[in-house]
Amino acid sequence: MTGGSDDRTTRRRVLTPASRQRSPYLAALIVSSGNLLEMYDFTVYGYYAAAIGKAYFPAASVYASTMATFAVFGAGFLMRPLGALVLGTVVDRYGRRLGLLITLGLMALGTLTIALTPSYLRIGLAAPLVVLLGRLIQGLSAGAELGGVSVYLAEIAPAGRRGFLVSWQSASQQVAVMFAAALGVALGVLLSKPQMEAWGWRIPFLVGCALIPLLLLMRRQLEETEAFLQREEKHTAGRILAELGRSGVTVLFGAMMVILTTVAFYTITAYTPTFGSQVLHLSQQDAFVVTLCVGFSNFLILPLSGALSDRIGRLPILLTAAVLALVGGYPLLRWLTAAPSFGRLLGVELVLSLIYAAYNGAMVVYLAEVMPKSARTAGFSLAYSLAAGVFGGFTPFVATGLIHATGDKAAPGAWLALAAALSLIGIAGLKLVERRAHPR
Repeated sequence: MTGGSDDRTTRRRVLTPASRQRSPYLAALIVSSGNLLEMYDFTVYGYYAAAIGKAYFPAASVYASTMATFAVFGAGFLMRPLGALVLGTVVDRYGRRLGLLITLGLMALGTLTIALTPSYLRIGLAAPLVVLLGRLIQGLSAGAELGGVSVYLAEIAPAGRRGFLVSWQSASQQVAVMFAAALGVALGVLLSKPQMEAWGWRIPFLVGCALIPLLLLMRRQLEETEAFLQREEKHTAGRILAELGRSGVTVLFGAMMVILTTVAFYTITAYTPTFGSQVLHLSQQDAFVVTLCVGFSNFLILPLSGALSDRIGRLPILLTAAVLALVGGYPLLRWLTAAPSFGRLLGVELVLSLIYAAYNGAMVVYLAEVMPKSARTAGFSLAYSLAAGVFGGFTPFVATGLIHATGDKAAPGAWLALAAALSLIGIAGLKLVERRAHPR
């Protein structure tokens, strides 16, 4: 019996307690590197919405073309709940490591599809349909990626450092934001506007695809977590889904808590280049520089927020950041749009960055902690995907539509405030569920 157990442990690449003490930060670097590319591939679409719109969604007006582009951007998020259920169940049943390899491979396929699809002028209606397919594949992958990474980090984290380690899931996304923005600045210098619209926008997608083999190789070196390997009972797909059903209220309130994170993130990253150039009439170079600075700010603040949540708890940070977003979202955008400038855009985006990063640094680890152990990845992924699919992913689309319908350039601030209000309800709901489950 002992030998069989040892062999099985070796085959499944278990981390021993000693190795866990030596390597959790190296493992965090490896797993977050893959997550970096996942988010780079998923959000770079939003950075080049105008050029993609002209290539695949030609229309009589820039507004119509941009709305079609952002609608397809949002469609990718509609696949996230399905990815959370299907791939999240795979991760909870067969292991964290395998799931992380599958999600990265699917993201590569979706990104390559978008990068290589000919324009509407060359293949007609097939072009936007193939691009839509690529976005749906990306959405399926992303539905379980964030949950898989967050749960993996939570399960390998040293005692008292869970918030800090899990925060690197989100921090790695900011490296993607910075890299994509820096690449946008460089391409803006090297290529003319007609060249960017004709073919230059494809370069960021191809760069992402080129990194896939290296990151797949890195993820193959990951160890399975002890928490998964030491589970006493095998969990079938049916049992995992049944556990999700029993935890439906937790998942629902968790999704509400996530809304602020997803809306804020896509407001200050994917939507900024379009907002800066088309709404504020600043140069796209200025908008990309601001996005680069936002990514750097997020990268610094997220781990600090995670570490602080380890010391003072998750709730104080979540409540403070959500209230600031609720009362400050619209006034900040109103001040910016009253006299648009590079300096004002940078200042407002950095304030919103502080609110987003502080909130998310505590939120991600809290979401992983409240989910049932037997369906932790599926529960986390489903909650996150519902928020992203209904609210976050459609933020560029909604923001563009609100501005067009109301004539108020600050309207995205109201959308952000609504997200904060819903997240406050979610936080309160989760605390109520916790108190009922663990009465004093």
